[in-house]
Amino acid sequence: MAPSRATKRIRLSPSDDEASPAPKSATIKQNFYSNAAEWDLEQDYEQRPRKGKKKAQEKTRLPIKTSEGLVQVSESDDAAAGDADSFLDSDSENDSAEKEDEEEKEEKPAGPKVPLKVQVVQAKEEMAHIAMLINEDPEEHIKLFRKLADYVDKTSTHPAIKKLALATQAAIFKDVIPGYRIRPIAEEVGKNEKISKEVRQLRGFEQSLLSSYVHYVQQLTTLCRGSRQRNNKDEAGLRTVAVGCVCNMLIAVPHFNQRLELLKILVNRLSKRRVDTDFVKCRETMEEIFAKDDDGIVSLEAVGLLSKMMKAKDFHVHESTLDTFLHLRLLAEFSSKGSRDRVDREEPETYGKKGKNKKEFRTKKERKVEKERKAVAKDMQEADALVSHEARERNQAETLKLVFGTYFRILKLRHPKLMGAVLEGLAKYAHLINQNFFGDLLEALKDLIARLEIEDNLDNGDDGDEDDNDEELTARQSTREVLLCTITAFALLEGQDASKAASSLHLDLSFFITHLYRALYPLSTNSDIEYNPEKALRLPDPGTRQADNNTTFQRRNKVNFQTPMVLLLRCLQSTLLARNLGTVPPMRLAGFTKRLMTTALQLPEKSSIAALALLGKVAKQHGHKVAPLWNTEERKGDGVFNPVAVDVEQSNVFAGTVWEGELLRLHYCPEVRSAALDIDKLIASTGR
Repeated sequence: MAPSRATKRIRLSPSDDEASPAPKSATIKQNFYSNAAEWDLEQDYEQRPRKGKKKAQEKTRLPIKTSEGLVQVSESDDAAAGDADSFLDSDSENDSAEKEDEEEKEEKPAGPKVPLKVQVVQAKEEMAHIAMLINEDPEEHIKLFRKLADYVDKTSTHPAIKKLALATQAAIFKDVIPGYRIRPIAEEVGKNEKISKEVRQLRGFEQSLLSSYVHYVQQLTTLCRGSRQRNNKDEAGLRTVAVGCVCNMLIAVPHFNQRLELLKILVNRLSKRRVDTDFVKCRETMEEIFAKDDDGIVSLEAVGLLSKMMKAKDFHVHESTLDTFLHLRLLAEFSSKGSRDRVDREEPETYGKKGKNKKEFRTKKERKVEKERKAVAKDMQEADALVSHEARERNQAETLKLVFGTYFRILKLRHPKLMGAVLEGLAKYAHLINQNFFGDLLEALKDLIARLEIEDNLDNGDDGDEDDNDEELTARQSTREVLLCTITAFALLEGQDASKAASSLHLDLSFFITHLYRALYPLSTNSDIEYNPEKALRLPDPGTRQADNNTTFQRRNKVNFQTPMVLLLRCLQSTLLARNLGTVPPMRLAGFTKRLMTTALQLPEKSSIAALALLGKVAKQHGHKVAPLWNTEERKGDGVFNPVAVDVEQSNVFAGTVWEGELLRLHYCPEVRSAALDIDKLIASTGR
């Protein structure tokens, strides 16, 4: 062991040449370190020739057989390898270094690219895992919402993955959101307040959930706005998905926070006049919200936003946007009368005294317990039912005022594209309009009918330079508006109580009756009397503008689905059979009966059957008043019947006879023939 230890202690002394004083060695080290920073060892190693490896590779090459039968090794590869080696040796070091640097720069950022399908599958798996964790324990994994939000916030993320992230967040929020609104708590109040550990933990979870949801709504708002580039398909796809998420959240959790922001997104989309899938989705969602709203809070907010939007755009909106008001629940539930300024509520009336219930014997203790139970039940009733009922009536009253305010502004502006929707709405809500407002509304309807007549006369007097299709469409719309005005005028009176209407209301509807009498002949020759103006039962003629502009996004006809013939029958039924108008004079009944029989000869088959069915009801209810038109023996009258009279009172109808019945008995349709025979039988039975 001794010699080995001695050898370890031996130190080699430097040679005489290398030995130098301390200052000289210090300068050498400094020069060494300063020059070492400029060395590029990797580059030197890369530039070394690798002839040995290439020779080894040459030995492994397969031999070839020539045409002479000799087996030789190919020399082309050897020459190429030699040329490459000579080229590397002959080039300068700077040129080769620059080329290799450029190649490295091009190769490094490229790297291995992951296909899009693989990225989408990986994202799906990760999102599914996150959703499972949050659904299992939301309080434990509430911070995972941030990971889902990062998929949407990152600009490098593919649009397909962003769509998946938006849909995943919507599905998770619908499951996690509680059934109540979360009140934001300030940090100072939360720190100073003394609460238990469980309450503090619950508050922390609620505030984290609310902040994540607010960030999600901000993402939806940004994506729904989108860019102004119309040809950007990625932006359009993200916008469509974002609109769908907004609609789903409003339908699923309308009670939660950020409801107003989501409604603003829908209203902003409904303000566009271009109808596409997003517009239809937003409109259907708004209609569903109105139909399912119980307390009226969401409807009030939505109607307020819609009315402000329409007013700001000067009512240049699509007609279907205004039709959403017809899906409000106050149409069937609200019982008070209102206008655009106030709502009059009816006080409940009590009739007689309530009967006394038999008293049961109870001890003092039982009476005390029963009294306490009644007090608790009363408090619960006030908290649950009574307060909610009063709040609902208050919300519905404010909603009704906003609806009427919008309708009356459009009536005042005479907006041509929205008049049909406004008149349809007024006809629907006529039973809710205040009686003190009837006079102004009837004057507005009269003015509208007079204006439409003037426009029709001017159009008929033109030389015909305009397009025939445009004139046809304008005539159809004006006819529809006139009929809707007449229906609204009669609906105002029919919606009121018969006792109050007879005593307090003094409405003159002769203007509408006269105009309806004059419109019977033109309507009988209208070829589109059985077709809907929005969606006809027949295809448009080829080559016309209607056929060229036929879009795929036609709105669903839930409101304005009635044909002109249906509207005409509604007007005639209100004129001839309404009991709120009092007794109908015989001259009016006979005049309309005579003109309707003449009209039935020109109408199509189904319309003629409907008109004769209405005349059958008139004959059954007022047979003794119109019987002189069929029986001329006992009738007294002189003069000549004027079939083209403007007013029904000036026609002298009892000077003529219903000769049209004889022609209707020979009609090609058996149903028309039987309807004409039924009318004759009813008239004959009343005369006996």
